[in-house]
Formats: sequence, C-alpha cells, structure tokens
Amino acid sequence: MAGKFEIYQDRAGKYRFRLKASNGQIVASGEAYESRSNARKGAESVQNAAAGATIVEVES
Repeated sequence: MAGKFEIYQDRAGKYRFRLKASNGQIVASGEAYESRSNARKGAESVQNAAAGATIVEVES
C-alpha cells in the first residue's frame, strides 16, 4: 500500500495536510491554510515536486 496525503482541520480551525507512510507514520506535514482547497493545492504541489526531487546534503 502506498502512502497518502490527508487534509484535515486543526484545533485553530485552519486546514493542513500531512503525508502518512503505508505504516501510518506521519513523514511530512504542511503549513496552515485558510481553506481546505488551498491545503489540497499545497499537498498536490509537494506531490508534484517530490516526483523528481533529489537528495542533497547541506553542510552547516
């Protein structure tokens, strides 16, 4: 089973998304949005960007 994005309303009434792995563990979460549709767009943006993303190690 693949991971999934969940769109939900937080305690402050804002909408957020989180990415859950197939084992149910949260592996990423998004910022607060005013509307459910904007939270969905945020999740879709991450989904599209991640497809071709590379991993880069940054030295501090």
